[in-house]
Amino acid sequence: MKQTNVIIMGAAGRDFHNFNTFFRGNRDFRVVAFTATQIPDIDGRKYPAVLAGDLYPEGIMIYDESQLPELIKEHDVDQVVFSYSDVPHEVVMHKAALVNACGADFIMMGGKRTMLASTKPVIAINAVRTGCGKSQTTRRVVGILKGMGLKVVSVRHPMPYGNLAEQAVQRFGCIDDLKKHHCTIEEMEEYEPHIAMGSVIYAGVDYEAILREAEKEADVILWDGGNNDTSFYDADIIITVTDPHRPGHEIGYYPGETNLRMADIVIINKIETADHEDIQIVRENIQDVNPKAVIVDAASPISIEDPSIIRGKKVLVIEDGPTLTHGEMEYGAGTVAAVKYGAADIVDPRPFTVGTITKTFEKYPDIGILLPAMGYGERQMKDLEKTIENTECDAVVIGTPIDLRRVIRIKQPSVRVTYDLQEIGKPDLQDILSDLVPKIKK
Repeated sequence: MKQTNVIIMGAAGRDFHNFNTFFRGNRDFRVVAFTATQIPDIDGRKYPAVLAGDLYPEGIMIYDESQLPELIKEHDVDQVVFSYSDVPHEVVMHKAALVNACGADFIMMGGKRTMLASTKPVIAINAVRTGCGKSQTTRRVVGILKGMGLKVVSVRHPMPYGNLAEQAVQRFGCIDDLKKHHCTIEEMEEYEPHIAMGSVIYAGVDYEAILREAEKEADVILWDGGNNDTSFYDADIIITVTDPHRPGHEIGYYPGETNLRMADIVIINKIETADHEDIQIVRENIQDVNPKAVIVDAASPISIEDPSIIRGKKVLVIEDGPTLTHGEMEYGAGTVAAVKYGAADIVDPRPFTVGTITKTFEKYPDIGILLPAMGYGERQMKDLEKTIENTECDAVVIGTPIDLRRVIRIKQPSVRVTYDLQEIGKPDLQDILSDLVPKIKK
C-alpha cells in the first residue's frame, strides 16, 4: 500500500509536536518536508535525524512556506498538515484553497491525536491571540498554586530557534540556565519570570520527553501556552485569556477560538484600558460559544521605576516583538506608560533602523512608531541594540517582559514598565482554583 506523502506547515513549534506525536515512527505516512513562516531564519535547516527517528535517517528539510506549491508537486504530496497558530480564519482558508488547488488534502489535527496524557494534574493557560496577557496570568496562577503548598513545574510552548538536537529537552531553574541554553530575547521573556518566582520551567522540542522529566519534580504541571496555540497536554483545567483591545479576535483566529471553546475559565484582561463597548463584545462572544465557562474580569495595571524619566521627554517605546508583529497589537504596556506619565512625544524609530530590524518593519508595515524587541538570534539582537543607539530620543521606555538592559546596551536614560494580573470582582482565580484543584488531585 502506497505511503501517504505529507508536508507539515509550521513555525518551529506545533509542527514538530504534531510530527513527534503522530507521524514519527508511523510507516503509513512519509513526511517529505516542513515549511516555515512567522519566525526568522527557521527555513533552510533540517529537523535532525536524532529527533525524527529511524524512518528519517537523513532528517527532514525545512523550507520557506512560499515554496509550498512546488514542494507539493515535486514530492507528489497527498496531505498538507497546517500546524501553526495566531492566524485569521480567512487566511487559514486561503491556505487551504491553495493546497486543494495543488491537489492535496488540507488537514488540521485535533487534540485526540496530539495531546499527551500526564500522570500529574495539568492546568493549561492559553490565549486567543498573542499579547493578551497570558504571561501575567501564568505568573498569577503559579503564585496561587504555590500558596496552596503545591510544587508547580511549568512547561512552555516551544521556541526552538537554535540547535534543535541540543534543545530537545531544556530545563530552566536559574538565570545561568538562560545562557547555558543560548536563549534569544524571545525565550528569555518567557522563561525568566518563572525563574524570578523561584519556579522551574521546561521547554524544547520533544514534549513527551519533557513531560516525563517535569513529572518527576511536580505536584501540578502548568502548561504555559504561547502564540495562542492549543495545549500539547491533556489538561484538567483550561484557562483562556482574551483581549478587549481586539474585540472579535477571540472568534476570528485559529486556534484561538478553539481555546475559547475548550476553556473552563475565560479571563477578560486589560479592562482598565479598554472601551466598555469592546468589553461587552468580547463578553457576548464568550457567552455565545462557551456559555459554561466562568468569566473572570481582570486588569493589568502597570508600574514603572521612575516617572521623571518619561515626563516631558521624547521617548522611544520598545514593546514585545511577537505582540506587535504577527500579534498585530498597535500598542502595549510601554505605550500606556508613555501616555500615562506625560511623555512629550513618542519617537518614530523607522528612520533609524538597521539590518534585520529594517526587514521586520518591511514585513510588518502596520507596526507604526513602536520598536518591536526582536531578538531571535545574536545578529538580530545586535541590530536591535544599534537601532536603539541610533534613535534620536531623550529616553527609552522598555515595555518587554524582561529587562532588555540585562542583555543589550541601552545608552540613553531608560525606564522599565512592569505589569501583573489583577482580578476584579468575585469569584477570582484564587476562589476558583481553590475549589477545582483539590478535585483534580483525587
